[in-house]
Amino acid sequence: MTTSPSPSSREPTRTDRLLAALGGLLAAYVSLAVAELVTAAVRPEAGPVTAVGGAVVDVAPAAVKNWAIRTFGASDKIVLELGILVVLAVLAVGIGRLALRHRPSGAAGVLAFGVVGALAAISRPDSGSAEDALPSLAGAVAGAVLLYVLIGRLLAPRPSAEPHQAAGAGRRSFLLVAASTAVAATAAAALGRALGGTRAQDAVASRGALRLPRPASPAPAVPPGARLRIAGISPFFTPNKDFYRVDTALVVPRIDADGWRLRVHGQGVTGELNLSLADLLAREVVERDLTLACVSNEVGGPYVGNARWLGVRLADLLREAGVRPPSAGGPADQLVARSVDGMTIGTPVEEVMDGRDALLAFGMNGEPLPFDHGFPVRMLVPGLYGYVSACKWIEDIELTTFDAYDAYWVPRGWAARAPVKTQSRIDTPRPDTRPKAGTVMIAGVAWAQHRGIARVEVRIDDGPWRDARLAAEDSRDTWRQWVYAWQAVPGRHSLTVRATDGAGAVQTERRTDTMPDGASGWHSVVVTVE
Repeated sequence: MTTSPSPSSREPTRTDRLLAALGGLLAAYVSLAVAELVTAAVRPEAGPVTAVGGAVVDVAPAAVKNWAIRTFGASDKIVLELGILVVLAVLAVGIGRLALRHRPSGAAGVLAFGVVGALAAISRPDSGSAEDALPSLAGAVAGAVLLYVLIGRLLAPRPSAEPHQAAGAGRRSFLLVAASTAVAATAAAALGRALGGTRAQDAVASRGALRLPRPASPAPAVPPGARLRIAGISPFFTPNKDFYRVDTALVVPRIDADGWRLRVHGQGVTGELNLSLADLLAREVVERDLTLACVSNEVGGPYVGNARWLGVRLADLLREAGVRPPSAGGPADQLVARSVDGMTIGTPVEEVMDGRDALLAFGMNGEPLPFDHGFPVRMLVPGLYGYVSACKWIEDIELTTFDAYDAYWVPRGWAARAPVKTQSRIDTPRPDTRPKAGTVMIAGVAWAQHRGIARVEVRIDDGPWRDARLAAEDSRDTWRQWVYAWQAVPGRHSLTVRATDGAGAVQTERRTDTMPDGASGWHSVVVTVE
C-alpha cells in the first residue's frame, strides 16, 4: 500500500525560493511603510532608516566620513540612506529564504531588525522618549506577520489537490496577498509622508511669516573693487542655494520659530537666560559679512562660503547672564552649544568674548535662515572652523570647561580648538582645461578669518612667485578675491597659489590632512595651453 506525500511536505522549487525572496523584500517594504506612518505621529528623526543612519554616522571612523564628504559632497546623506536600503534589501531576501525553511525564524529575523532600529532611535542624542522606538517596532511587527502569512499561503496544504495543483494554488494565493499588501503599504507610506509634511508646515509658515528687523548696526557697504569681474571666480557673496552644507543631520530639522527657545546656563552664569526668537529680535540687531569654512575642506576644496548675516552679538548675551571670559577670571573656558538634533559644538569662551563678531544669527543674505542652514537660529564665530563654532538649530548654550566635557567631534579624533588656517584657492582656470595661449586670468579667493589676507602670490611651474592683484578688502572676517594676468605659452603647466595673512604668516607648503584641525598646503592646478 502506498501513500501520496502531503502537499505541505513537498520540497520547495526554484519558483518557491524566488517567491520567498520576494516575500522577504515585501516584508521589509511593509515594515518601512508602517514605520513611515507611525513616524508621522512621533517625529521624523525616529524613522528606522534615519535612526540607523545616524548611528552609522556616529560610529563611522573619521577617515570614512572624510571620504564620504570628499566623494559625494552634499549628497553624502542620500548615499548613506540608499546604502542602508540596499543592505536591508539583501538581508530581506535572505530572511525570506530562511522563512521558506522555517517560518518562525523568518518572522523573528524581521523582528530583530525592528529591535535594531528601535535601539538606534532611543539611543540618539536628541531622543527624549521611548516613543521613538515605536516606528521601528510597529513596522517590524507588521513585516513579520506579513512574511509569516505569505510563506504560509505559499506552502498551504491542500489535501484534495495534486502536488502541482497545490503549488499553483499556493503561489496564486501568495501573489494575491502580496499585491494587495503592497498597495496598502504604499498608501500607508504616502499617508505618513503627508501627515509628516503637515507637521512641518507650521515651521515653514513661521519662517515665511518672519520679518527680519533693520539692523541697528548694519554691515559696512562692500567697498568698490571688492568684487572682481573675472569669469569663473567665486562670487563675493555665496548664494544661499549654493552655500555648502556639512552636518550629521539625515533629516533637516523643521522648527516652528514660535515655539523655539534658547537656554543659557552653566558655570559662571549668575542669571540663567531663557529666550524666544521674539526676544532676540527685540535686542540690538547687527549685520556682518562673515566667511565660514568647514574643517573637512581639503586644500582647494568647495566647503567655504561668504554671506551677509543678521543676528545679535553672542558676547552681549553672555555678559547679561553674568559670564566672564577666563582672562577676566571666569570659571568657564568652553561654551557648549547644543542643537535640536543632539549635536554638541565646543567653542572657546575667550574667543567668543574678545570683541570679534560672534553672532546668534537668524538672517542670511537678506532672508531668514534657510532650514538647511539652521533656521531659526545658528551660531557663528569668525576665525574658527564650523565644527567648533557654527552650531545650527541651536537650542542650548552651556558654560563649562574643556577638561570637563568633550563636544561631539573631539572623541572622534578632531581637535578641541581649531582656528581657521590661512588658505587660498584657484577658481579659474579649472584643472585639466585647455586655455588658449596669450593672456590667461588666474583668479580665486583667499581667506584667513579674523586675520585677513595681506598678499596672494602665484607661481607658474617652478618659476618665481609673482604677486597677484588683490581685490579690495571688505573686512578681515571675509575672504578676498585675487587675480593674476598670466602670459600663457603653449604646453602643460602647473599653477600654484599661496597667501599671506594679516599677521604676516605665509601659507605653509606642508600638506596635511583635514584631521585633526584642518588641511594645509598650497593649491595647484594643471592646465594645457594650446
